[in-house]
Amino acid sequence: MSELACLPYSVGHGHEGVCLQVQIGPYRVLLDCGLADGAGIPPQPTGGQPVDLVLCSHAHPDHVSGLLAFHRAYPKVPVFASEVTAQLLPLNWQDSTDQVPADLCHALPWRTPIEVVKGLTLQLWPAGHLPGAACILLSYAAPERTYTAFYTGDFFLSNSRLVEGLPLEEVRGLKPDVLILEGSYGTARYPHRRQQENRLADNVFHLLQEGRSVLLPTPTLGIGQELAMLLRSHHQFTGQDLTVWVDPVVAAGCDMYLELMPYFPSSVQNFARHQPLFWDERILPRVRRIPSEGLPELEAPSIVIGHRTSDLSSYCRNSPHPWTILFPESFATSIATVALQTHSNDANPTLDWLQVLAPEMESGQVQIATYLLTTHSDATGTTQLIHNLRPQHVVFVHGDPSNLSDLACLEDLQNRYQLHLPSAGNRVDLPIGETFVQPAAPDIMYDGEVTETSDGITILLPETLTADPRWIRFGDTGVLQARWQGDDLVLHGVSQHELLSEANAAVNTPYQECCQRCVHMRGQRCWNAASPLYRFRVTPEGYCPAFEAQSSVRSQSNPDSPSSEETA
Repeated sequence: MSELACLPYSVGHGHEGVCLQVQIGPYRVLLDCGLADGAGIPPQPTGGQPVDLVLCSHAHPDHVSGLLAFHRAYPKVPVFASEVTAQLLPLNWQDSTDQVPADLCHALPWRTPIEVVKGLTLQLWPAGHLPGAACILLSYAAPERTYTAFYTGDFFLSNSRLVEGLPLEEVRGLKPDVLILEGSYGTARYPHRRQQENRLADNVFHLLQEGRSVLLPTPTLGIGQELAMLLRSHHQFTGQDLTVWVDPVVAAGCDMYLELMPYFPSSVQNFARHQPLFWDERILPRVRRIPSEGLPELEAPSIVIGHRTSDLSSYCRNSPHPWTILFPESFATSIATVALQTHSNDANPTLDWLQVLAPEMESGQVQIATYLLTTHSDATGTTQLIHNLRPQHVVFVHGDPSNLSDLACLEDLQNRYQLHLPSAGNRVDLPIGETFVQPAAPDIMYDGEVTETSDGITILLPETLTADPRWIRFGDTGVLQARWQGDDLVLHGVSQHELLSEANAAVNTPYQECCQRCVHMRGQRCWNAASPLYRFRVTPEGYCPAFEAQSSVRSQSNPDSPSSEETA
């Protein structure tokens, strides 16, 4: 039997949670417990407990929803997590009539190796993504050698408003035998997090200027608190006579964050010393809780942050202001995919209250839009972490199967590591130091033909392409957009929402701080001596901190700027 193996109970495909059993030496370790019924994990054939211990990476429901049921079924199995996660866990059972036991979870400090059972040591590092989220190194000291497995949970290398990113330099060169990591975004690449925040703030600001209130559906923890902090601290909202309302479920997460302030980054603690992080009537914009009797009548356009599975329709109905509901792009895509695949609104509770708003959406009183604010690492961050850790085995979990398959097909990974795409219920042995033949990458290439006609260009692809579950989204409307990416032509399927938005593109396109709209861009070069891009060629969508908006009348030109002959 291999000293290292993985038996997934649930691998986080689609709306599934994450729950993995890892065998390391003689021990069985449960990594997260995102099953709907945690008590359903079978015991050992001999009647013993199913695992020796449980590790919780962070407090999101898709990783811990079944933990309370598991603890009640097997109270003697110890559960470990970071100090912050141990305190955030009870928020997952706010509606439960049973009290969450105080001994549910044992807290572990950051960066300190701790032997939890004989020969098995745990070491935690911050993983980004959410306060308290941890990546975990498991080390088992066998007589012949030490076996190691590194589990990322959900991770994010970039800093966000309330959470610092995974400290890559601290885990560089660990060389674990096995790396188990998420691949939520597959091979997609996204702009820098700060640029995403600026675009979102700009979009919300212009919606308010148009007289529209904004509804932001969020989970209990994470993005809701990030949005509240963004609206409190972004320069476009500072001093604005504006109210941000927070519903009770998300507000409970805000309150818990305030109790955990000593664990937050120093920048957040410094901010909190000068003004409240969330609840504030003194400094604009105001942040208020929605009273138990409901949202009061709004005299001016406002922002509401609400729990996405609660009934949020009441905020938008019978309102004197039109509303725009802003969903994260990833969540909106998952809703659309479920709706297209099932043709039913029963698959996701969020669709229920959206369906109630159908008349308001038809009249234009309510509009739906999306925004990009990543909380997981994209392909660049994922491959960067793998190359820095340098494992022998890489096990991809937590993401759409197509996204995980795309990652496993990357030639740069295929040539260096032993890659695995486990499925629920199928054990994966992870032999160490043995000859390994890398299985062939899934065939994701489709041969086709291109024909030029008098009316345009026709691209003919094989019908087998439609068997991929992503085709449902791609071919939803039958409308495509094409753009060059180097020498490659990239095709993008236009969704129904994008089609409906094109008519109002001139009104709804947010003003973006980019080089194209900067007063210092002339002749495709930057001529601001204060910019790190000074004298370099820049792309129209580029951005730097020295951005200055164009005005109707340009100020006197920079003496260092080129003449018209130089830029011609």
